[in-house]
Amino acid sequence: MQFNDHLDDIARATGFLSRLPMPARYFDGHDGSLSRAAGMFPIAGMVIALCPGLVVLALSWLGANTALTALIALIVLIAVTGALHEDGLADSVDAFGARGGRDQMLSIMKDSRIGAYGVLALMASFSLRAVALTIILSVAGGWSTFLILLAVAAASRTAMAWHWNELPPARHDGVAVAVGAPDTQAVKRALGLGGGLFVLLVLVSIGLVPALLGLGAIALAVSQWTTIVRQRLDGHTGDTIGATQQITETVSLAALALSL
Repeated sequence: MQFNDHLDDIARATGFLSRLPMPARYFDGHDGSLSRAAGMFPIAGMVIALCPGLVVLALSWLGANTALTALIALIVLIAVTGALHEDGLADSVDAFGARGGRDQMLSIMKDSRIGAYGVLALMASFSLRAVALTIILSVAGGWSTFLILLAVAAASRTAMAWHWNELPPARHDGVAVAVGAPDTQAVKRALGLGGGLFVLLVLVSIGLVPALLGLGAIALAVSQWTTIVRQRLDGHTGDTIGATQQITETVSLAALALSL
C-alpha cells in the first residue's frame, strides 16, 4: 500500500466514526466499503480524541477544576462522535436486558427508542469515565491525560475491528453489513497499531505497568463481550460494534485510574 492509500483510509474511517468534516475527494467514487479502512481505525480514534485532548490541555494550563475539565472533555468527545457509540451501547444493553429470543433482541436494537437498561448503561459509562478521567488528570496532569485520551481512543477503535472480525453479521441488512467486513490484513494492521500505540502512549505518560494492565483489561473486555454476543445473537450488529468501543473505553480508563 502507498502512503496516499493510508491517508484515504484514515479520512474514511474518521468520517465514518465521527462528525468531523473530511474532504470530499476521499469519498468521490468510493463504494463506501470500510474493509480496508478498518485497519486505520486506531489512527482515526486518535484524530477524534484530539479535540477533547486539546480541551484538557487548555483547561489544565488555565488551572481549571479537574472534575469540571473531565466533564467538558467527555461532552466534547460525545459531540465529535455524535454519540454514535453511546447509541450502540444503549441499544445493545436494552436488547440484552430484555427477556426474549434472538429475533426480539434484533428488533429492540432497530427501535430508535431507549429503555431503562440503556439509560442506566449510559449513566454508568459516563460516570465511570468522568471519575476515571478526573483521577488521571489530578494525579498525572494535563499532558499525561492528553496522551492517555489518545491511547484509549486508538485502542477502543481497535477493539471495534476485533469484535467485528470475530463474528458474522447477525442480520442481512444494517450499517455493519453495508460497509463490509474488515479484511484480514486490515484487522492485523489495526491490532498492531492500536496495541502498540496504547502501550507506547501510556508508557510515556504514566508507566509500563499501567500500560500492560490497561491493555489486558481491554483484551479481556473484548473477549468476554464478544463471547456474550456470540451466545445470544450468533453475530455482530452495528450496535454491538459501537458498544464494544464504549465498553473498552470505560474499562481501560477505569483500569488506568485504579493503577495510579
